[in-house]
Amino acid sequence: MSVEQPLWRALTAYRVLTLLYALTLYAYAYDNYDHPLGAGAYMAVLTLWTALTVRMVSSAERCTLRFLAGDLTVAVVGILLTPLVDTHDRIAEGTPTLPSIWTAGAVLGFAIKGGWRWAAWASTVVCAANIIERGGFAQDAVHMLMLVWVASVAIGYVVEVARASERTLARALRIEAATRERERLARDIHDSVLQVLAMVQRRGAAIGGEAAELGQMAGEQEIALRTLISTGPATGPVAATAGAAESVEPAGAVLLKVAADAPTAEGAAEGEQSDLLALLARHAGSRVTFSGPGTAVPLPAEAAAELAAAVGAALDNVRVHAGEDAHTWILVEDEPDVVTVTVRDDGPGIPEGRLADAEREGRLGVALSIRGRLRDLGGSAEWISAPGQGTEVELSVPRQGETGR
Repeated sequence: MSVEQPLWRALTAYRVLTLLYALTLYAYAYDNYDHPLGAGAYMAVLTLWTALTVRMVSSAERCTLRFLAGDLTVAVVGILLTPLVDTHDRIAEGTPTLPSIWTAGAVLGFAIKGGWRWAAWASTVVCAANIIERGGFAQDAVHMLMLVWVASVAIGYVVEVARASERTLARALRIEAATRERERLARDIHDSVLQVLAMVQRRGAAIGGEAAELGQMAGEQEIALRTLISTGPATGPVAATAGAAESVEPAGAVLLKVAADAPTAEGAAEGEQSDLLALLARHAGSRVTFSGPGTAVPLPAEAAAELAAAVGAALDNVRVHAGEDAHTWILVEDEPDVVTVTVRDDGPGIPEGRLADAEREGRLGVALSIRGRLRDLGGSAEWISAPGQGTEVELSVPRQGETGR
């Protein structure tokens, strides 16, 4: 809902209530008018106009400039008719005009619709009409008119600020949504395409010959893809490297398409539960010890799949950085409010500052595949490591509450 919509509803109510007030004043002072029937004719027109235009002030789309001009004309005509139907003494005493405070509704319509500049223009017209009606600059009249002018301009300015804030918020939400989708695709690419390219590069270099050339091409594509998913389209030296072989560029486009089309946990049915233990048990082996509760650990399907993928990324990091001979322990803890999975290895550990350096280099295993997934689930990922003492990754996901997607 637009931030200004409540203002239109308030204006609708204001016009109706001030009409009733003006009718009450007219009825109370009926016998004091010089021409009560003339005043009554205008009040009838004012009542009919307000009743027929209730919907016009219900939204910005319906409240057109033509309507606002007509509304202001009705108010100004009422002000200028007052000396013709009321007595000179009553006008000199400061008796309200025929439309009374209903006139402010016409000015407020300009303020909400067009901001403070429209409000200033409409207020000036009303002030001029009131000065003509009073026959001069009476102190009390000038005081009230200045209040109307300042208030309408202030409301118009507030409306402009609210609109600007709404546009800024909408733009920020679009950027956030695009960033989250980019990160999701980057995680998929990291967990599949980049892992395959890195493996082809290593195996090609080990085999040699034509396989080494293929491995070099795979390495160039890995660099280009890492740059693309971390900073956008590659430029400069990276782009030149990626385009060194004409056949390499189409391959990257195909790999991006495959990653974008890959199935994700978002396709799971809403409300469906998955057993986290069943998803993580597949990692158990001679070098991976898996431990968990004796009963199932149910989580929403999307959360369970994302947490399992983060654990898989942590195990990939162990294999890459600690070596194939490193031993890994996976521990699942099921608490009332949170599910925690700890992945610990006996590798060489992580030097201080290495994670930040890897993220700057475009190696997004920790930044996106692990920390990004946990952040989107409303959880957290913590690393405890010291050189020569292995690494421990603690992944926590709240059992209840929205995932932040």
